[in-house]
Amino acid sequence: MSVTKKPDLTDPVLKAKLAKGMGHNTYGEPAWPNDLLYMFPVCIFGTFACCIGLAVLDPAAIGEPANPFATPLEILPEWYFYPVFQILRTVPNKLLGVLAMAAVPAGTLVAVWLGIGACWPIDISLTFGLF
Repeated sequence: MSVTKKPDLTDPVLKAKLAKGMGHNTYGEPAWPNDLLYMFPVCIFGTFACCIGLAVLDPAAIGEPANPFATPLEILPEWYFYPVFQILRTVPNKLLGVLAMAAVPAGTLVAVWLGIGACWPIDISLTFGLF
């Protein structure tokens, strides 16, 4: 990077400005370490101070406090859980709901084991070929 304007270091006004730390960017003095070491921390800490100050003085409204014991009505499970979810919502007792929920796959397994809907002979389908 070339310097296009060379300073006249014999000028007393320029010497006074340079002694105060003013005017050095005009004459092509590099930014490292002069500006970066002095200005970046001020900008970074100032930004942090503004963000933290705004967060402390005016926090964002999150909304109503959550109730961990109540499920909102808007929450729905995946489509393949709809029947079981409806069982849990309709049965008033939670233990009976869980037992009814467990009965769904158990009933499916019993139906498979009995061979309901299969095209096997009746003696094989009822015992699943065990005897």
